[in-house]
Amino acid sequence: MIFSFTQSLRAAAVACLVTVSATALYAQDSWPAPVEVVMHTKPGGTSDIFIRTLAESLEPAIGQTIVVQNAPGGGGAAQMAKVRSTKPDGLTLGINTLTHFTGMATNLKGTFAPEDFSWIAGVQVDPILYYVRADSPYNTMAEAVAAAKANPGSVSIGGFGPVGSMQNLGTSMIETATGAKFNWIGYESTPDITTALLGGHIDIAVSNLGPTAAFFEADRIKGLGVLNDKRLAGAPDLPTLAEQGIEVDTSWVQVRGVFGPKDMPLELQQQIADAFHDAMKADSYQEYAKSTGVTDSDMGPEEYAKFVETIGAVAVTQLTAAGLLQ
Repeated sequence: MIFSFTQSLRAAAVACLVTVSATALYAQDSWPAPVEVVMHTKPGGTSDIFIRTLAESLEPAIGQTIVVQNAPGGGGAAQMAKVRSTKPDGLTLGINTLTHFTGMATNLKGTFAPEDFSWIAGVQVDPILYYVRADSPYNTMAEAVAAAKANPGSVSIGGFGPVGSMQNLGTSMIETATGAKFNWIGYESTPDITTALLGGHIDIAVSNLGPTAAFFEADRIKGLGVLNDKRLAGAPDLPTLAEQGIEVDTSWVQVRGVFGPKDMPLELQQQIADAFHDAMKADSYQEYAKSTGVTDSDMGPEEYAKFVETIGAVAVTQLTAAGLLQ
């Protein structure tokens, strides 16, 4: 039986009662100072692009500057330590991905736990894709799988985070489905991954469409396949893995959310969630979302906190299936 991440997301949403204040919660006087958003990647990563794009519509809505601080390291550890240590006043936030939850079950277990934070809002769902240099001998993921089966460990794949990260687990799912064995190499940001690929240090890269779109447009890279149930609107010629005979759980997609230190008042969390979700309605943001193939999420704090409980269990299930947990 394949565990459905999408079904879990829907179940979490149904299980929660969302409270939305009718008050105008984010007038300028509600935000006494600039808001610092701490990122777990270097500049240019997918989540980094998200917050910098959203800032264009978010800043005028709240009447304050969004200050992006990049704190890569430890698969999110540096960022999480920074956020956890701040006051619960809504002026220091972080953007999380699924790697935060897989990390708290593996390499960060005992250092960080979901209860250390306030889980404020879900904002994006974003499938991962595999790509190679334009001169690579591989034209499809099926061809790369065949090579990795013929010579186990000879084909390297670079992605964000250590073994057990979201992208690594997606790759493990391909290995389990096909019997192939890749050599995983973890990086701290998508720019580092693409640089390594173009420099010939890895054979295949995995990321999201957003930070790779310019390289596709310049014909410097070519796509092998997308882990999704359908092709991306921003890359309609890129086939899914299923179209190539690689059957994996297509609900294993990247999720991004907003979090802060624990003990943030629920009203403040709702204020922040409303501000983010309203800013995402701007034409500039929607243009970016459409071109990169991401799907918006509108989960508020109560929904998202419940979702975090659910996804923690999903992460353990996927890690166990990959042989990374006993």
